[in-house]
Amino acid sequence: MKGYDSLLVRALGSSPKLRILDYLLDYKLNDFTKKEIMEALGMSKLTFYKYFKDLEELGLVIASRKIGRATLYKVNLENPMVKMIIEYETKLSLKIAEREEEKMRKPIPAR
Repeated sequence: MKGYDSLLVRALGSSPKLRILDYLLDYKLNDFTKKEIMEALGMSKLTFYKYFKDLEELGLVIASRKIGRATLYKVNLENPMVKMIIEYETKLSLKIAEREEEKMRKPIPAR
């Protein structure tokens, strides 16, 4: 994950909240412990906890289940804001694909 910026992060910036949400969106069907998310993102505990709480309160991230004492979390695909973000990312992706297709159609000048 380190060194890679998704379309979402490239378009909207690399805030800790967005990085957490982006990671969970990349793995929509999976759930993770807070520790797993922190490690995957290389984020400090202090930074992570500061922003994760907001994501939970906004309903963007939800607790999905418990395994022993550990709670697992995932992105809330029912949240209207999450739906909008997914739609935005899809449109952004299509726009970039269209631009790349246009570049490939342009003739290469002969030397």
